[in-house]
Amino acid sequence: MRTTPSQAPIPGLVKEYYTQRATGGFAGIPGIWSDEQIQGWKEVADAVHAKGSYIFFQIVAIGRGANLSDLQADDPSFDVVGAGDIPDPAGGFFSGTIPRPLTKAEIDEYVETFSVAASNAVHKAGFDGFLRDTSNNRTDEYGGSIENRARFLLEITERVSKAVGEEKTAIRISPWLNERDLAMDDPIPTFSYAVTELKTRFAKLAYLHAIEPRVFSGGDVREIKENESNDFLKAIWSPRPLILAGGFVRDNAIEAAGTEGVLIAYGRHYIANPDLPYRLKDNIPLNKYDRSTFYIPGDASGRGYTDYSFATVEVNA
Repeated sequence: MRTTPSQAPIPGLVKEYYTQRATGGFAGIPGIWSDEQIQGWKEVADAVHAKGSYIFFQIVAIGRGANLSDLQADDPSFDVVGAGDIPDPAGGFFSGTIPRPLTKAEIDEYVETFSVAASNAVHKAGFDGFLRDTSNNRTDEYGGSIENRARFLLEITERVSKAVGEEKTAIRISPWLNERDLAMDDPIPTFSYAVTELKTRFAKLAYLHAIEPRVFSGGDVREIKENESNDFLKAIWSPRPLILAGGFVRDNAIEAAGTEGVLIAYGRHYIANPDLPYRLKDNIPLNKYDRSTFYIPGDASGRGYTDYSFATVEVNA
C-alpha cells in the first residue's frame, strides 16, 4: 500500500524495500495498468534483478472486499462486484457493501485484464472467490457445481499462460481460509478438483502456492482440526514445486522443506527482516515486526517498511 495517489509505487521507497530483500480496491493497493505504474514496477524489478534475485507480481481481483467509497473516489460510476451477491462482513478494511454479481461479459473482461496485467508484469495470480461456495452463489455456468466454480480459475490461467508463458505463471490458493465468512465446510473436494485440473492442463506452471490452515485473521496462528491439512495438495501436485506459507518459524520450516518439491514462504517476518534468508541460515534472532505499520496507504516515510535493521551491514547475494 506504499503507493502514490495514482497507485504507482512510491518512487525510491518501494524500490529500496525490495532491493533490501533481494539479498536472499483497498486504498493504495498498487496497480499495473498505467504507464506510470509499469515504469515504477520496472524500477523495482530492475533493482531486484541487479541483486541476482527474482520477483513475482501477485495479480488479484479485490472483488467483494473492495471499498465502495474508494472506488467512487476514482469514478462515481464504479461499484463493488463479485462472484455472487454475498457481502464481506463489515469491519476493518471491509465496508460490507453487497456486491453486484459480474455479468458473463464482465467475466470475460476480467479474464482479459488478468492477461494484460500479466503481460505488463510477468507475475503470479490468485482468485479463490469463484471457487468458494461461501462467496459464489451464481446459478449459471460459473456457479453451483465444483466444475463450474473452477471454470473462472482455469479460464484465467489459460489466458495468462498464453500471454506470458506457463513457466512464468503460478497460482496461489487458500483452501482453509477461515475469515470474512469464507470458510467452507469441506474445501478438499473443490480444491482437489481445481489443482488436479491445473496439473493436467498446464504442465509447465511455475509453482502452486498455498496458505497453511493454521493461519487465522491478520496472520495469527490457531489450533487446527484433525482433517485440516494441505497434505492433499502435496499428494496431487508432487513432485512439482509447492510453496507453503503461514505460521512458519525456522524449525518447522526446515522440517516442511524436507519434503520433495516443498518450499517455504514468509510474509510478516519478511517485512521485518530484509536479510531473512541469512538470519534463517545462521539461526540469527529475527527482528520483531510492527503490525501497526503493515498497512499505511501512501506513507512515504519508510516507517515499518525500509527501516528494519540488517544483522550485518551487507549480505552477499
